[in-house]
Amino acid sequence: MALTPAPPVHDGSLVPEVDMGAEPSAATVRATVVQASTVFYDTPATLDKAERLLAEAVGNGSQLVVFPEAFVGGYPRGSTFGVTIGNRTAKGKEDFRRYHASAIDIPGPEVDRLAAMAGKYKVYLVMGVIERDGYTLYCTVLYFDSQGGYLGKHRKLMPTALERIIWGFGDGSTIPVFSTPIGKIGAAICWENKMPLLRTAMYAKGIEIYCAPTADARPIWQSSMTHIALEGGCFVLSANQFCRRKDYPPPPEYVFSGTEEDLIPDSVISAGGSVIISPSGAVLAGPNYDGEALISADLDLGEIARAKFDFDVVGHYSRPEVLSLIVRDHPTKPVTFTSASEETEGAHK
Repeated sequence: MALTPAPPVHDGSLVPEVDMGAEPSAATVRATVVQASTVFYDTPATLDKAERLLAEAVGNGSQLVVFPEAFVGGYPRGSTFGVTIGNRTAKGKEDFRRYHASAIDIPGPEVDRLAAMAGKYKVYLVMGVIERDGYTLYCTVLYFDSQGGYLGKHRKLMPTALERIIWGFGDGSTIPVFSTPIGKIGAAICWENKMPLLRTAMYAKGIEIYCAPTADARPIWQSSMTHIALEGGCFVLSANQFCRRKDYPPPPEYVFSGTEEDLIPDSVISAGGSVIISPSGAVLAGPNYDGEALISADLDLGEIARAKFDFDVVGHYSRPEVLSLIVRDHPTKPVTFTSASEETEGAHK
């Protein structure tokens, strides 16, 4: 289905609304994926931008809004952090210090603000952030309900390539699927969407609205999103940033390793490709490669049952006597403290 922009309006909107709604249904959810860039190294300004985008999406009727991977805190595209095998540079360490300072604590004031936004605009919010836990960073997704409640988080299980230098690994305790009045919502981030066992765990939790914040703008990404929608019998909402070189600090403050000399301020660094796909594999909205945008569709939740009639990967199409999966969903911690009082109390029980 071709991309159809909404009629132009002169209301001060930050970005255009791209709308391709489904057939009217008794049970529909209006959803939006945000395609926009971080204000790099400026978390307060990024939160201000997030609120403007959220307000605009809700003004267009959205009940669920999904932001890209690392929207708050930033995706450090092109940066090496001065790492080579056996060596780290002073500038790379300083780059990490600044990146660490842009991340957010959970809980923390930025989480409180995001919760307040969700409550103010009465919208379910899925937000990609860089989480700071002491001096380790995680690529994380936060979930908020329409009453302004913080529901929980998902930490990326497996960072890709050089991401492993700057981000820690999530564990099985943060792969939630939340049951809400608008459907069961969960998320996997970027290339962890290629992990079949992670997807299977989410299907087993009954996911209906599968959010896929990403940094992958390649056309081949669309194949993965379509496959997941068909495999899981779920709606897939993939949000990516659209960024130009000028959205990052100028050199030498920030350098795109290996390509900086070929870039001008308007060079496209990430082309977006945000998309919404139905459980039947139909593209409802996007992919958009044109610029910052709000990409919206009406999700007919009846499509889930119609798709699973054909194929239910953890139901009638599974073979548990042949194939099974064990998910270790407890937190993994390097240090556990057991106080003497707890030991004494346990001894008297």
